[in-house]
Amino acid sequence: MSTATQNSLSHAASSYLRSAAHQPIRWHEWGEEAFRLAQAENKPILLDIGAVWCHWCHVMDRESYENPAIAELVNQHFVAVKVDRDERPDVDSRYQAAVQAVSGQGGWPLTVFLTPDGKPFYGGTYFPPDDMHGRPGFKRVLLSISEAFKTKHDEVKQSAEQLLSVISQTEAFAGRSKDFSPQVVDAIVASAEKLFDHENGGFGSAPKFPHAPAIDVLCHRYARGEKTLGNIVIGTLVRMAQGGVYDQVAGGFHRYSVDAHWIVPHFEKMAYDNSELLKNYVHGYQATGEAFFAAVAKDIIRWMDAWLSDRERGGFYASQDADISLDDDGDHFTWTLAEAQEVLRGEELAAAALRYNINEIGEMHHDPARNVLFVHAALDEIAQKLDKTPEQVSELLDRAKQKMYDARVKRPIPYIDKTVYTNWNALCISAYLAAARILRLEDARHFALRSLDRILAEAWSPERGLGHVLAYSDPQAVPRHVPGMLDDYAYTAIACLDAYEATADLSYFNFAKKIVDRMVDRFFDPVGGGFFDTASGEQGALGALSARRKPFQDSPTPAGNPSAAIALLRMHAYTNDNAYREKAEDTLEVFAGVADQFGIYAGTYGIAAVLFSAPHTQVVVIGEDERAQQLEAAALAPFALNKAVLRIAHNDVVPQNLPPALAESIANLPAVTQAASVAVVCSGFSCKPPLADPDELERAVRASLQA
Repeated sequence: MSTATQNSLSHAASSYLRSAAHQPIRWHEWGEEAFRLAQAENKPILLDIGAVWCHWCHVMDRESYENPAIAELVNQHFVAVKVDRDERPDVDSRYQAAVQAVSGQGGWPLTVFLTPDGKPFYGGTYFPPDDMHGRPGFKRVLLSISEAFKTKHDEVKQSAEQLLSVISQTEAFAGRSKDFSPQVVDAIVASAEKLFDHENGGFGSAPKFPHAPAIDVLCHRYARGEKTLGNIVIGTLVRMAQGGVYDQVAGGFHRYSVDAHWIVPHFEKMAYDNSELLKNYVHGYQATGEAFFAAVAKDIIRWMDAWLSDRERGGFYASQDADISLDDDGDHFTWTLAEAQEVLRGEELAAAALRYNINEIGEMHHDPARNVLFVHAALDEIAQKLDKTPEQVSELLDRAKQKMYDARVKRPIPYIDKTVYTNWNALCISAYLAAARILRLEDARHFALRSLDRILAEAWSPERGLGHVLAYSDPQAVPRHVPGMLDDYAYTAIACLDAYEATADLSYFNFAKKIVDRMVDRFFDPVGGGFFDTASGEQGALGALSARRKPFQDSPTPAGNPSAAIALLRMHAYTNDNAYREKAEDTLEVFAGVADQFGIYAGTYGIAAVLFSAPHTQVVVIGEDERAQQLEAAALAPFALNKAVLRIAHNDVVPQNLPPALAESIANLPAVTQAASVAVVCSGFSCKPPLADPDELERAVRASLQA
């Protein structure tokens, strides 16, 4: 496609925007230029928000935005603006609220009509080009909106003001609602118990999402002795990993399941889903001892290492698409019986067909011959049918999966968006560090630290703070500076604290402190409490960005405000600076009046509530020998949200090499300066006598967590 036939998006940095550069629409990026043009020409704005991994976004692109007749209507009557929701989640979140108020649902593509100054007055999601399936055709919508804007100006203005008010009130949380109560965790647990699908695992019915933060809350309560939650925790983690929502061949999770059984997924794979589910399976392994969960965690890392990471420079890519083209639906990931027969023979084929339910008729409606691979039969059952031992069946399946993987990578590969986002990378870094410590994966530890070092070197500057985008997918694209948002700061601060605990390198703690302090300075509301998602004045007040938001609900990533509270509380545990705890309390109290109504959607708030209400437990292991490794493993074994484990060399147990709280406590204990390796359990800034026996240490840690 020559540049003469490309629109201005050929100069964009985002993969999603660049994919629309050939369209006959005169697209603009979000910015002052588009708004000035709309005001000068007195035209409404057509705002399209989507993502490169979004199947229906590409469907609407092909059906409507590549249609010359529809493009002519758009160019004649509107100023068209296209936004990548991954690049600009601040824009997306506000207009999602408007469309949900209009239509009762949101999602992508998001199609919103705005006044020239950016106020929404009508919107929806996907529109077909012509009327069908009960949806109005896009041609008719465009003509109706254009006519209404010209002839019903007062009604349009009134609708715009009402929707802007909705945006302003959605997650505005003007001030403290009530005193914080730790009973909010009980409400989250009760919600999970009520929504739990006893047959299939997970929560609710179709479509089914993982709800990773809520699973962590349940893991915490289960590990503290609430064994009745075992059915929920174990049942959900097992059924998800055995379902088609998990890639049985390559590893890693697809975004969600369209059915209640976890069988047929939306096939795109996201960095943030896999990071948070990786944490779930590591924590599930800690809480239950189930080796299967450790195996799933390692398998997630296998896929992320192979497909979603920059092995040369460090960093995690954003996503992998579901499809090769609009004519398939996850065909890369699914199998016909004939395709399986081409790759496998004899007992390998028989075992794989039984295990993954590979038949002539599969699960995909667009092509009934295609099978989604999911665990259909247990090893014992297959062994009996094939007259093998379970161990022999397992070996057959391992060989079959490797052959299927080798064959699958020869197929066209769905697009990998190699954009490196600061917030999603921080989530991945924290997950890798957790897995590396619990499962002793040195390569994962090394890559996580290299990725964090890249963020701190390239996305952070003392003058500008954090940027939201570290690198774009297309190396030819001219980078855009998108200022970091609340979750960029909160997640990165947490990742720095995780790195400090994994390495005892004080530079990571110092970076965490800088980032938390900058987060408070730029985002904290000193009047009403809590954190805004964008810094005041930093993103400009274009359109609905003038509405201030305090994100509280997990969707789809951990919510910004409780994540900020977690960073503050963990910082307080290392500094004993009560200002951090007070701001965390102010933040929790902003949402205390409504938190229990959100149930499992308030999972991250529940994690923050645990950290605030339970004494923080720190286990400091001093030493570098084999005994120190045994002590560290014993300290890491029990799972608890409010526990931190740190291993320090004897030479570093001096005040200048420790955070303030540890400098006041650990450095002054006589026994820790001796040659023998020991561990100290501290709770609420009070430390117990050092221990040298790993079994005794694990008992002491469990006792401290139950206190």
